[in-house]
Amino acid sequence: MDFWNMTMGIFFLSQSTTGILGNISLLSSYLSLYYRKCILKPTDLILMHLMIVNSLIILSKGVPHIIAAFGWKQFFTDFGCRLSLYIERVCRSMSIASTCLLSVFQAITISPRVSCWKDHKVRAPKHIGLSISFCWVLYMVVNFLFPVLANIKRNTKNITGQRDFEYCFITNRNEITVSLYIALLAFPEVLFSVLMVWSSSFMVVILYRHKQRVQYIRRAHDSTRTSPDSRATQSILALVSTFLASYTLSSILQGSIALLYNPDWWLMNVTSFVSLCFPSFGPFVLMNHESIVSRLCLVFMRNKNISK
Repeated sequence: MDFWNMTMGIFFLSQSTTGILGNISLLSSYLSLYYRKCILKPTDLILMHLMIVNSLIILSKGVPHIIAAFGWKQFFTDFGCRLSLYIERVCRSMSIASTCLLSVFQAITISPRVSCWKDHKVRAPKHIGLSISFCWVLYMVVNFLFPVLANIKRNTKNITGQRDFEYCFITNRNEITVSLYIALLAFPEVLFSVLMVWSSSFMVVILYRHKQRVQYIRRAHDSTRTSPDSRATQSILALVSTFLASYTLSSILQGSIALLYNPDWWLMNVTSFVSLCFPSFGPFVLMNHESIVSRLCLVFMRNKNISK
């Protein structure tokens, strides 16, 4: 094991450890609110699901890169490669769908009562669970095609072909596989990205108008407090912006890898590191903006007063 492999292994280990701790901490906070009989908002349910998906991405992509970087590539079997790539692709698709659902739902929530979305405000929360379940089934079926159509094997010296991952080879990428990928995965991901941009822009406009309307009230009462909906919207906007930046850069790097027959070692590792940025650091973006800490404090104070 050379110096650079060990360095990348340490980077991936630090990133994966940070991400797992962040996602578990945030998920535990929401579960603590739930078990203390607090009413969770619909966005909380989407965020809990997103934290689980992020953790699975880190385990299926980050951990194999750590093992490969430290020279333990013989740990993988052909089945292990197929399984890790399958889980990573399913969860990546679910991460995009969940973030899009979160952004669109919040846009509907804060939309004015006189807008065309007024009838969807009551219906939207009832369909969140169904939407998430449908996406899981859809992406599990769709992504199952690619381990079947593509010849995925563990990374050994005896295999010649297109290397997509540091620890696995994909040796059969025909036109059918590429066409199916574009139609079933790439196109929906682009559509979800467009929806996120649209809903985020809509939320920014709504927040700006709301700020303009209440500005004179704040000046009169000398108050700088923001409404809960505004704080929640700002946290979601920060999360969606982080996701779009990470996803765009990751897509550009992955496109470069797809066009190259034998990608550079640095390009492979930088692409993997960037693709893990949102699952690893997204929870900390939420912690910096979300009011879950204050909500937990209020719950503890309420329980303490009740016990007295």
